[in-house]
Amino acid sequence: HGETLIPDGPELVASFLESETDVAARRNAFLMILHEAEDLAIQFLAKNIEEVGKYGDGFALLVLELTRGVCRKDPSQKSRFVRVLFQMLSSNSASVSYEAAWTLVSLSSAPTAVRAAAVTYTNLLNSQNDNNVKMIVLERIDALKAKHSKILQELLMDILRALSSPNPDICKKVLDVAMDIVTPRNVTEVVATLKREVQKTTQENDSTMEAKGMVYRNMLITAIHGCAVRFPEVAESVVHTLMDFLSTDGGMQVVIFVRAIIEQYPDLRAALLAKLMTTLDEVSSNSVACVCLWILGEYTESSDSLKEAFSAITEQVGEPPFYQTEASAQEEAAADAAGPKLVTKNVVLADGTYATQTVYSEPKAVISDNTPHLRKMLIGGDIFLGEILASCLTKLCLRASDFSEVDAVELKKMIAKSVMTMCGIVKMAEKCVNAQKSSLADCKERVALCCRALLDPKATEVLKKTLTQDGKATFALFLKTLKDKEAKETKKSDDKPPATQADDLIHFRQLRSMAVQGGDVDLDDGSDLERATGYAGAGSILSNELSHVYQLSGFADPVYAEAFVTVHDYDIVLEFLVINRTGNTLGNLTVELSTMGDMKIVERPQSHSIGPLDQITIRASIKVSSTETGYIFGTIVYDDMSTNEKGYINLNDIHMDIMDYIRPATCTDEMFRSMWAEFEWENKVAISTSITGLVEFLDHIVKSTKMRCLTPHDSNEKGSFLAANLYARSVFGEDALVNVSVEKKDDNDGKLAGYIRIRSKTQGIALSLGDRITSVQRGLTA
Repeated sequence: HGETLIPDGPELVASFLESETDVAARRNAFLMILHEAEDLAIQFLAKNIEEVGKYGDGFALLVLELTRGVCRKDPSQKSRFVRVLFQMLSSNSASVSYEAAWTLVSLSSAPTAVRAAAVTYTNLLNSQNDNNVKMIVLERIDALKAKHSKILQELLMDILRALSSPNPDICKKVLDVAMDIVTPRNVTEVVATLKREVQKTTQENDSTMEAKGMVYRNMLITAIHGCAVRFPEVAESVVHTLMDFLSTDGGMQVVIFVRAIIEQYPDLRAALLAKLMTTLDEVSSNSVACVCLWILGEYTESSDSLKEAFSAITEQVGEPPFYQTEASAQEEAAADAAGPKLVTKNVVLADGTYATQTVYSEPKAVISDNTPHLRKMLIGGDIFLGEILASCLTKLCLRASDFSEVDAVELKKMIAKSVMTMCGIVKMAEKCVNAQKSSLADCKERVALCCRALLDPKATEVLKKTLTQDGKATFALFLKTLKDKEAKETKKSDDKPPATQADDLIHFRQLRSMAVQGGDVDLDDGSDLERATGYAGAGSILSNELSHVYQLSGFADPVYAEAFVTVHDYDIVLEFLVINRTGNTLGNLTVELSTMGDMKIVERPQSHSIGPLDQITIRASIKVSSTETGYIFGTIVYDDMSTNEKGYINLNDIHMDIMDYIRPATCTDEMFRSMWAEFEWENKVAISTSITGLVEFLDHIVKSTKMRCLTPHDSNEKGSFLAANLYARSVFGEDALVNVSVEKKDDNDGKLAGYIRIRSKTQGIALSLGDRITSVQRGLTA
């Protein structure tokens, strides 16, 4: 009624605005004329454009809202607002400068405008302490990268300054954005920055690095690896620096990087192999030691390096046996006997009461173990490492036979030493009692093959090429496959279909008006109507919404109720449709809710009165704090105004599915194995399904659980066994790991058998995901 009561309201407020000095009053007055008389707002802005910066943050945000609204209606007005937008980019308020930056980018794609907005984003990224703000700004920079990558390349070093954040998620996003805009011009600076960051991770007194830990170091090593693969000129400068980290918790990432560099750049092999031999005694990880031995066995090709590698390895391994003898076992038992002693005594507490205190007392142990790491691993029962060691020594001996510099006596000593070491490995495998005991048969077969290759001339002739050449060729093919796959994925993401084909007809409606009146069909009517009503592609949206509607009461109940459930990350919004089926007015009608699981009711439904045969919509909000299956229970309570009786209707429960919180995600194989070993909750589900195809079953599980398959597989491959790893992450940042091991057995009428194992850090995900997998596979059982 404003126009009727105060016809000249906007003019009065505009005159008030001219003389007002209070910040809040000026802002509210400008808000009024912004909505009631846009022309007056534009006139005031044009007159006071120099003073806008003094009017406060609230006023500046309203000016940005006015700018977006006017330019959306009339794009020709953009030039009138460019000056004020550039002025707001340098505002002291982070919110104003951020809003001005994205408003400028949305209105103009000119390089000057985009560069100014990008500079503003990078300043915000490095000046704000809030991690949420940093993540939002990085998302904006990532969006700019798609169309304006050349401009962002100028600001790459400023973006990398955000790596100083203690939050690993921020660092990961920074690296994701930065690695896509690395060019030959700036790769040297980028790699130097990444090397400095890697070296910082070794500083024990740096609390920021301790917070980020191993995850951050692995991210940096992966980024450096990517730069070295794309730009070979920097490979030599980084690989020597990274090899100093072979003995750290990020050693696996480093050794995989070194392995790829050695294969792809033959000129660097001699220096890298020499460095690897000198650092072999520092390696304490079994998996890293395995890769190091494989590299030495495959790429050591000169006579001097062969001798050096053989002596370095055998020095680290030592003489057999590689298991604890009775004497060492007795020493260990004696050390345990002289271990901690239990001492119990009475003490007086602070409040004067008495208590019994039990403590362990033990003498300070003097550690003097000089056993090399490689020998320790073998004595610890690592059979797989022993097999790789046997294969490495065999390859070195076979290659040594091709060099005249290695005389026959020295070669025989090498072979004898190798065979003795292999016998010790088999003996260790027979005596070990750990989880690798099942590998005994494989170990005997592999070591016997290596011994035959060294001792039997006929076997040597047959196996020499396979052992010394085919391994490198297969690894080179593997690297080429990875590169082709990455190129294909990059091309797939870049090749977006055009919105409109170049040869499509253009319909000029104004020129066709007479034809339409004559009964011709206007081809644009249907699409215009869909756009105007917002119904374009709504068929799928409607079916998706109907799948989240739950009937809560029966059709014969006095009150019919159904609920539409909307899940948005941490929030669940319930919309109850309540219909009065009776001829009486129902008062104080309330939907009383309760939950089971990690859900908390934030907004409880209010009481309402419903007339006869009337209906009403009631809303409620629920917060979710973890990923697990939950239930929502409810009761409708009301007073019948005619009979003064109180009525109760128990509602059906609403089942919240875990799939609403699960999102497909990706991670490296090393991260998957690390999390698999770390997570303590496991759920094992037996496979029982009517699906007969291995790949078909895997695709069904992936689709039904919203997970991503990390194991590449070809649908055309024929086989009787399939193993794959699946990974997903919840909206709460929780990881879900799934391993599918399925076999097609001929003795089981061709049916699939096997197990699906789920691991997670929390019990809720493991149980809920197991229930989901059980239900979807049983749904297809005949």
